[in-house]
Amino acid sequence: MSTTRPPTIIDVAVRAGVSKSLVSMVMRGDPGVSDARRAAVVDAATALGYRPNRAAAILAGTRTRTIGVIVDDFRNPWFVPLLDGVRDALAPHGLRLTLADTRANEHLGSSPFDDLVSLRVDGVLLAAEGFADLIVPPDTPVVVTGARDDVPDGLDVVASDEAAGGRLAAEHLVTLGHRRIVHVTGSGGPARVRREATVAQLVASGLEPLVYGTGPTSDQTGYDGTRRALEDHPDLTAVFAANDVMAMGAIAAVRDAGLRVPEDVSVMGNDETPLAASPLLRLTTVDPHNDEVGRIAAARLVERIGGTDPSGPTRTPIPPSLVVRSTTAPPAS
Repeated sequence: MSTTRPPTIIDVAVRAGVSKSLVSMVMRGDPGVSDARRAAVVDAATALGYRPNRAAAILAGTRTRTIGVIVDDFRNPWFVPLLDGVRDALAPHGLRLTLADTRANEHLGSSPFDDLVSLRVDGVLLAAEGFADLIVPPDTPVVVTGARDDVPDGLDVVASDEAAGGRLAAEHLVTLGHRRIVHVTGSGGPARVRREATVAQLVASGLEPLVYGTGPTSDQTGYDGTRRALEDHPDLTAVFAANDVMAMGAIAAVRDAGLRVPEDVSVMGNDETPLAASPLLRLTTVDPHNDEVGRIAAARLVERIGGTDPSGPTRTPIPPSLVVRSTTAPPAS
């Protein structure tokens, strides 16, 4: 067994020809270091295989330069563009991400927010439901992403305009000539807002709103809701699913019923996830611009952490857009 000790911050300082405190500044991402000295420290750390001791930084009470992100479910790809935007905004500040899933430690009765706070993250991006009674420590800035139900008071919110997204979807299908349109949906704040806006737009168009689906916004919920809708309304010609994953289930239900997409039934989703653009689906969808949501939310969090914005809580809506692909078409005559 090797007894070689791991390199320390002192070893890095000696190799780089700088002080221990300057190495610490570089590891913290402090902007008050010249490019030449920063490069010398980075090169020395790389050559020695040095890794900062994050636990020691926490015990010392220093900032961890870490942002916690809480999402509902890692299985749902909606958060992929969101995280891309978050990374883009945090990269210039040298901040790292720590991800938490609300379901990951359910068996332990553990709160992902409390877990992140115990790690002394510098701030939290909350992209999940179920935090209405959240108690936020005064020294931990929190920004909410998405149209969440029961957002705790006093927090910034950055979200796509989900109501506008619901209207875009309904308008697209109505403009194509569809008159029997089903909205397949599930639980959660974004789904609720889309549902309300979709129903209102269908009513305004003189159509009967047909809404199916309860529970998680999953492919199984999309499949089950569409299957029941087809049984109840065999004359339906279009399905708007609350997200792209549900749309995937809806397409499977249409095909299992012996029908074609889009020749017999048009299907569209919401979220513009990587699934939507794949050659397998080529799904018409609403793009909520989650990458932009992530960038703006992370930038706002950085402002709160740095204390550069003394204003009160803000709400920032991001306009969505329609992405038309091959799963929607005019109804068969």
